[in-house]
Amino acid sequence: MEHHPAIARGNVAVVTGAASGIGLAAARRLASLGLRVCLADLPGDALDRAAEDVAADSPDSTDAVLAVPTDVRRREAVEQLKDRVESTFGPIALLMNNAGIEGGGQILSDPGRWHSILDTNLWGVINGIQVFAPAMIGNGAPAAIVNTGSKQGITTPPGDTAYNVSKAGVKVATEALAHHLRTIPGCHVTAHLLIPGFVFTGLTRARGVTERPPGAWTPDQVVDLLLPAMARGDFYILCPDNETTTEMDRKRIRWSAEDVIENRPALSRWHPDYEEAFDRFMRGE
Repeated sequence: MEHHPAIARGNVAVVTGAASGIGLAAARRLASLGLRVCLADLPGDALDRAAEDVAADSPDSTDAVLAVPTDVRRREAVEQLKDRVESTFGPIALLMNNAGIEGGGQILSDPGRWHSILDTNLWGVINGIQVFAPAMIGNGAPAAIVNTGSKQGITTPPGDTAYNVSKAGVKVATEALAHHLRTIPGCHVTAHLLIPGFVFTGLTRARGVTERPPGAWTPDQVVDLLLPAMARGDFYILCPDNETTTEMDRKRIRWSAEDVIENRPALSRWHPDYEEAFDRFMRGE
């Protein structure tokens, strides 16, 4: 399989939120392809175990794997992460801003919960972009920045507002990054927005779900879709799952966008007066 030019043996990848879920699956896959991989996550046994798993998948074993405890909410911590990786491995070719926490912030919820979600899910990505991108651009070599968003940042379903806002911000920031990169003459850095579906990850387990639900994808399936999409140059990497097809996603996204165009009530998909119209739309009527 062809890969994005940044994904080449000997190149350096940094993955945040790499102790579990999609981040760990990506780190393992990149290591198996011969990249030198830095795993960044909060300190603890999970990060240490993840580093061991990734080293087991690497043809160069522990020499090609680095685990750096990092709180992506703190810019200085992300700056220290960058310095550590560059001093150990050299220039960075792939950055995956993947760290995130579960939602739970309603519109009138505790401000502390809002800050926790936004500081991690949105500011963690902004910090990663602002700290890593200038050097990646300046290196003049093929490189890529992948930010993990969410369908909830596009269709914004009610009940999880703080999380939706954080992931909507990731979408906007990544779009702005892609635009900025293509305005730089000779720039070889690309940006990509990963939009997972229902995936069985550590966040799912945090809700008390111990076995993968039938409708959920595995993190490896997400990575299976991510890598060829990057190779094609896709920006929006929209993942289906075992209960939601790509066509269903496209229709839901189209309906949400048309709330503005048609001047419907906010979040009309969940409005009782539009329930029948939405159902007809999804059936293609």
